[in-house]
Amino acid sequence: MATSYLLPCYVVITVLVLFFSVDVTEGAIREYQFDVQMTNVTRLCSSKSIVTVNGQFPGPTVFAREGDFVVIRVVNHVPYNMSIHWHGIRQLRSGWADGPAYITQCPIQSGQSYVYKFTITGQRGTLWWHAHISWLRATVYGAIVILPKPGVPYPFPAPYKEVPVIFGEWWTADTEAVISQALQTGGGPNVSDAFTINGLPGPLYNCSAKDTFKLKVKPGKTYMLRIINAALNDELFFSIAGHPLTVVDVDAVYIKPITLETIIITPGQTTNVLLTTKPSYPGATYYMLAAPYSTARPGTFDNTTVAGILEYEDPTSPPPHAAFNKNLPALKPTLPQINDTSFVANYTAKLRSLATAEYPAAVPQEVDRRFFFTVGLGTHPCAVNGTCQGPTNSSRFAASVNNVSFVLPTTALLQSHFAGKSKGVYSSNFPAAPLVPFNYTGTPPNNTNVANGTKLVVLPYGASVELVMQGTSILGAESHPLHLHGFNFFVVGQGFGNFDTAKDPAKYNLVDPVERNTVGVPAAGWVAIRFRADNPGVWFMHCHLEVHVSWGLKMAWLVLDGDRPNEKLLPPPSDLPRC
Repeated sequence: MATSYLLPCYVVITVLVLFFSVDVTEGAIREYQFDVQMTNVTRLCSSKSIVTVNGQFPGPTVFAREGDFVVIRVVNHVPYNMSIHWHGIRQLRSGWADGPAYITQCPIQSGQSYVYKFTITGQRGTLWWHAHISWLRATVYGAIVILPKPGVPYPFPAPYKEVPVIFGEWWTADTEAVISQALQTGGGPNVSDAFTINGLPGPLYNCSAKDTFKLKVKPGKTYMLRIINAALNDELFFSIAGHPLTVVDVDAVYIKPITLETIIITPGQTTNVLLTTKPSYPGATYYMLAAPYSTARPGTFDNTTVAGILEYEDPTSPPPHAAFNKNLPALKPTLPQINDTSFVANYTAKLRSLATAEYPAAVPQEVDRRFFFTVGLGTHPCAVNGTCQGPTNSSRFAASVNNVSFVLPTTALLQSHFAGKSKGVYSSNFPAAPLVPFNYTGTPPNNTNVANGTKLVVLPYGASVELVMQGTSILGAESHPLHLHGFNFFVVGQGFGNFDTAKDPAKYNLVDPVERNTVGVPAAGWVAIRFRADNPGVWFMHCHLEVHVSWGLKMAWLVLDGDRPNEKLLPPPSDLPRC
């Protein structure tokens, strides 16, 4: 049965018109104004001025439907350069609106503005937006809710209500100062002071009981939680006491429903879950907890727990005002151990695409181009006669893909490509495999130094790509959530140890693998993905742990234009920022 959805009244719906050469043949136009401004916020008994959108923390939710054309005018009123990424939006032929600074655009300078314009094509579910420059996404982020086309139901029972649940990370210090200091010393950055749910740290932190996210529910109802991990540097377990969660969607792609007590979600990922409340008033409240998953060394990540509270409406309270009893017992869930890698592997292995006639899994069955990328940490030497705070006093922390630590250019890669002026900006010789193979998950090599470079992989339009990403044990085996801009991909295989080209491909799932935009490369393991290069432009791929991005764990793909008019990148908009 089709469900009727209402969009918030503050979304402006205008008559259909053509903007530049963007084809708007269906759907509505949704317009938003994003004023980037400094706002005073108090958390953990400490106030500071943070960068926000429209003075909101988290920022405003962008609502749209599949097929809509979205227009978001971003005005930068803060002293920092700004750019905003619409995480997971395919951006078909509209790479100018993707948002990563110095990849698809120069940043929006203080006092300047830029209008992001894109069509939501073939997507519905939960995505999110965030700043994509330095560490400003610590406070500049919000949800993107994409509803189905009018009259199209969910492929599961329609929920009574839908609620965004956004995990974040809070520093009492200025995050721009935190990463600046780390890059100067070569050491690891100071870890955050708290995690947050919808911007609130909750009762397990000092001075924060009043700043607690409360999900108020009625008995016998089903709620859909649109869960987003916007934390900078931490994968998170999440569970609600006494209430199993049914996962129905990841990264805005429907999956075969699975019911679990606990989920794992990496930075960059989204997960829609159905929560069915008790059939009658339970006489208890229930904690929802999120805590980190990490195999890194203790002290290098925030090892705290954030709590929200699930509260039932008291049926004995007289209408019209629902009452919530504050004196009930509070039950807590049990989360996995902090380094429970087997739980993570078992969870991710359960995720499967719907693979129905209506929602097919278009997995490339044949492969045109194969790549093998190592992803992990490494080192740079200190400056001559300098000392550092890296793994040794003569080295600095670094990170790389195939031993190339990516250096951002000073002008945008997409602009350089479109103008035919790549010389001196980037080279197109990113290695398809490690130049010097080694035992990736075994004893690390003696030399852990990585090279610097601004190198891209060039793909012909329409090529079917297989990429195996291999984690390494250099400076410790860690999970790395890798995000690919401009595409969804199918996760066809994963495993532990070194990828075996003779045996592992035979175990691939080419029937109903999960489709995502962000995937965790297992600690001391590998993951294999496939995608079709059907989107011309320059597309960033990077670890979504911000500290690793700062150290260089990133690269980019250049997809060339195809032969047909609808296979070519559109020209840049007239207001594209300049460097």
